[in-house]
Amino acid sequence: KPGDEVIGGNKTGAYAEYAVLPAASLSPKPAPFSFAEAAAFPAAYITAYVALVVRANLQPGETLLVHGASGGVGMAAVDVGKLLGATVIATSASDAKLEKVLEYGADYGINVSQGFRDKVKSLTGGRGADVIFDPVGGDVFDESVRCIAFDGRLLVVGFTSGRIPEVKVNMPLIKGFSVVGVRAGEYGRQFPERGRANQAAIRKWANEGKVHPHVFREIALEDWREAWRLLTDREVVGKVIIRP
Repeated sequence: KPGDEVIGGNKTGAYAEYAVLPAASLSPKPAPFSFAEAAAFPAAYITAYVALVVRANLQPGETLLVHGASGGVGMAAVDVGKLLGATVIATSASDAKLEKVLEYGADYGINVSQGFRDKVKSLTGGRGADVIFDPVGGDVFDESVRCIAFDGRLLVVGFTSGRIPEVKVNMPLIKGFSVVGVRAGEYGRQFPERGRANQAAIRKWANEGKVHPHVFREIALEDWREAWRLLTDREVVGKVIIRP
């Protein structure tokens, strides 16, 4: 009804002061969140939830390796991983960004520009990571195959490196791990009831104050080019929010 604080989304048309959306696409803004945090929340956290809860079945005590951990989705994966009781190893190509992710809650940080396989093995007593959250692809995926635990789950979330990797199928056979694709939005479209349940679960966490979207900066709508500059120059930790 008029005056309700809600959040919603669409594939296009968000760079505007006003938007018209179907009522079914809206949900109440989580009470603990500012509007900026609410804007940073839905896409990142439903991706992390579907990846870690639905697709990987991450368990308390397991080790989660999060690549691209300083990005919006990566930080959500760190947040959800800690909430689920995992030990979280975060990676980034920037020491400064790793410091921020460690402050955010990750247990360990590794700079991938120096390699990460041996460090992951060392941190896990030689076993490797139980679950690997990979939105990067390319060389990062290739090296991940070398440091995943037996019966591990390697989550394919994206390819920000620009190279789509390939898997030699003898590796999943020998090491007994699974390569699992993650498309959170499509999952909800294919399985509407499950999708609604997933959305309800993350909203419950949000309203209980259990998750904490990280807003790097709020930028006025008329300065939207600055938001893109920050992203292009790889300065962002978490999410940049454009505010009308």
